[in-house]
Amino acid sequence: MKWSKWLEQWDMTSLKIKTPFLDMEWKPQDEDKAAAWELYIELLTRVTTQSLHIEHGDEKTALTSIYSIFGITRDVMKNNGRHCIEFTKIAVVVLNQVVRPFTAKWHGLSVKGAFDDPEKCAEFRAELERLQNVLRTYTQMLAEMAGVEDLTDLESGET
Repeated sequence: MKWSKWLEQWDMTSLKIKTPFLDMEWKPQDEDKAAAWELYIELLTRVTTQSLHIEHGDEKTALTSIYSIFGITRDVMKNNGRHCIEFTKIAVVVLNQVVRPFTAKWHGLSVKGAFDDPEKCAEFRAELERLQNVLRTYTQMLAEMAGVEDLTDLESGET
């Protein structure tokens, strides 16, 4: 399967990736599978994919958790070595095109006191929910790459 078809299957074609890359074969190796598993577990158990009920949680803590995905992803790539290139290709793009715009915007606003304003907190939570939807898809992609059963939608989300 080509990368373009794999991304299309997950409705992730909005990612900006150069055409030569998209025409390459998508063939995850054991290192890719191990890396995908490690990041899958991290994303699955964080606010990156789990709802933040309006009466629970803290916006600044949620932002910190989202931001921590950068360091975690870098560690996963380093720990699995240069042979986890298929994982790295998608991880770098998701970090730079999906996560970074969110964290950059909200870090700047939080430094200026945005989380003291209930309207800004509501805006953050709305944007967080949109980010979570994309990251849930990414988590499902990682489960497929890791060759494991996907548990992204295991819980009903009802409280």
